[in-house]
Amino acid sequence: MFQHKSISLADQIFERLESDILIGKYAYGTLLTETALSEELGVSRTPIREALRRLQQENLIKDTNKGMMVVGITDEDLKDIYNVRLKLEGMVIEKFIENMTEETLAALKEILDFQEFYGGKHDSYHVIFKDSEFHESIYKNCGSPILCETLLPLHKKVVKFRQASIEKTGRTEKSINEHKALYNAIKQRDIASAKRLVEEHILNARNSIMGDKQ
Repeated sequence: MFQHKSISLADQIFERLESDILIGKYAYGTLLTETALSEELGVSRTPIREALRRLQQENLIKDTNKGMMVVGITDEDLKDIYNVRLKLEGMVIEKFIENMTEETLAALKEILDFQEFYGGKHDSYHVIFKDSEFHESIYKNCGSPILCETLLPLHKKVVKFRQASIEKTGRTEKSINEHKALYNAIKQRDIASAKRLVEEHILNARNSIMGDKQ
């Protein structure tokens, strides 16, 4: 199950538990214990202890007198995440365009082509996966480690909500079309249009996810 030798066992368990929390496998209020997780995952308690410590640092779980309780992402967390993204995504797009190479542009186009392919097959899981890759490719190639390190974890944390959003009628196609328009502006090195389009994309995603929670 855990086969990536270049990644520590604690890291692999952390990523597995983080994903399970974000997609809703472990609902709010679920208690996570070292013993139960050790049995479930077939590993010793030491790497699980380290993974739980990191999950606590990420505010995805909290310590209670009964054990570590799943907190996940609250509505207020979502609002804050999207507010931060609205402030920073335009800056990231500008830096990406300034540092863009033929290779990074081609990589972005390939991701977009795959997202459109999976959208045509109504494969929401892979649409979400490619949606994440699209944004993460921009973050990782914008030339700013600070902006990348800020936005990458925030983008990951809304995954289960994005899954629900993308499955709503029409949102898949709209999201892909927004990515296509953004890609074309990036390709043309039109910073003003790209910044406007990415902000509109974030607003549309937020409105789709949050609904009347705003």
